[in-house]
Amino acid sequence: MFENVIKHYQDFPVKGIDFIDVMPFLQDPEIYRGLVAEIDRLTTAPTIATVEARGFLFASPLLAVSSRVSNIVPIRKKGKLPFAEGDLRRVEIKKEYGSDEVFYRLSDLAAGRVDDGVLNLTFFDDVLATGGTAMGIAQSLEGETVMVDGKPCKVHINEFIFLVELMGLGGAAPLTKIAPVHSIIKL
Repeated sequence: MFENVIKHYQDFPVKGIDFIDVMPFLQDPEIYRGLVAEIDRLTTAPTIATVEARGFLFASPLLAVSSRVSNIVPIRKKGKLPFAEGDLRRVEIKKEYGSDEVFYRLSDLAAGRVDDGVLNLTFFDDVLATGGTAMGIAQSLEGETVMVDGKPCKVHINEFIFLVELMGLGGAAPLTKIAPVHSIIKL
């Protein structure tokens, strides 16, 4: 059902890339609600870290409909997050078509619920290709200690969730060494 809604754009953003467009999911309320419900079902952590911009569209509704999710950590491109001194973390990522960098704030992590000194989170993104984006961010997050109520708390990734996984690129395999990987659609 979901697979037929996805659009493909060959050679975008560079030649040789088959761009998977998940935006058509937003054009069908029933499908969109179904995807949000499936993300909620797979999520075990109270905090979700998600990458701009499409990740925001699918993870943020969980704040309104989930009994578990109480915090979203936005991961954004350079220049998109205002920050206080020492709050911003830079992450180098490797995509299938080149390197990039993204950023998150420690204060956004610290806004999450802590259980027994651990801030558990779910990593969500729209498409899993080679896994470079998720791996770079996961390695950074797993190494973080944030201060919550004056106490240091370790960050732990409970699971990775993706709307779409491109099976032939092997992106899930290295991520499973950190946490389970769940993909709603496999192409």
